[in-house]
Amino acid sequence: MKGIIIVMGVAGCGKSAVGRALAEALGWPFYDGDAYHPPQNVAKMAAGIPLDDADRAPWLERLRGIISDHLARGEPAVLACSALKKAYRSQLRGGDEAVRFVYLRGDRALIRRRLRERPDHYMAADMLESQFAALEEPAPGEALAVDAAADVPVIVDQILAQL
Repeated sequence: MKGIIIVMGVAGCGKSAVGRALAEALGWPFYDGDAYHPPQNVAKMAAGIPLDDADRAPWLERLRGIISDHLARGEPAVLACSALKKAYRSQLRGGDEAVRFVYLRGDRALIRRRLRERPDHYMAADMLESQFAALEEPAPGEALAVDAAADVPVIVDQILAQL
């Protein structure tokens, strides 16, 4: 298995935990998209203000650069990134079929509980509705959909079995 795997979904669905565990299982490098937000995006989210397309544009471009660098070197990687909209996923994919998406699908109650349990993160639980409002769920065939409610090792096993 080669290429780039992007673990996507709303805040609190488990992208970072699943992405790290998947990368470890594969022996691939892991990138957490949250670490690449410009400071103004983090400040905006910390203030409870949802990001818009203009806020996300430089962030997505930066992540696309990481993906492009890995693809150019023929090196695989796992990236955790919300990739909420189809246009964002298209930008991240860049037309390259070696970029695959895994969608962690979870219901609002599960995600809200998880967000409340992680007080050290800038994404507050009250911003959850903005995440679901922006989410354009991947169409069948666009991403591997996995239930975010399962334990991380179970999710990783499901991903590996289906990829």
